[in-house]
Amino acid sequence: MTSGRLQRELKKRHPFESPEQEAMLNILRTNDQFQNRFGRLFREYGLTSSQYNVLRILRGEGKPMPCLEVADRMVQVVPAITGLIDRLEMQGLVSRERCMEDRRVVHVEITDKALELLGEMDEPVNQLHKQLIGHLSRPELETLSRLLEKARTSVQGG
Repeated sequence: MTSGRLQRELKKRHPFESPEQEAMLNILRTNDQFQNRFGRLFREYGLTSSQYNVLRILRGEGKPMPCLEVADRMVQVVPAITGLIDRLEMQGLVSRERCMEDRRVVHVEITDKALELLGEMDEPVNQLHKQLIGHLSRPELETLSRLLEKARTSVQGG
């Protein structure tokens, strides 16, 4: 049923213990390779993938957001959102302001410098998306997204 390609790539002598194991290792290997490629691209612009993600969230929202809401929207869980925001602030890419109604809440806002940086990055990022998975047809991409979303229901509680 399967081509055994992953087994060959990993130089695994014996078949996988289950189709679940093979699928999971395929997901992990693909993620690792894609993360490496995106990491290289982001480094060219002085960012990590998490920093890029924060900036994309803020640009998409179009207004200041509470720090914890930014953390909730991250693609990858970041244990120390405060440190991440600190580094972005030091680079002049975000600014912070404490909420006057609730002093525990800190709002983060994207700066013009960050908007300009993201504008420079948009085309290279889109090109990398196309380079990495553009060979899949639209129905294949839709199926892949649907299957990955379905797979995540086991950790998201349905």
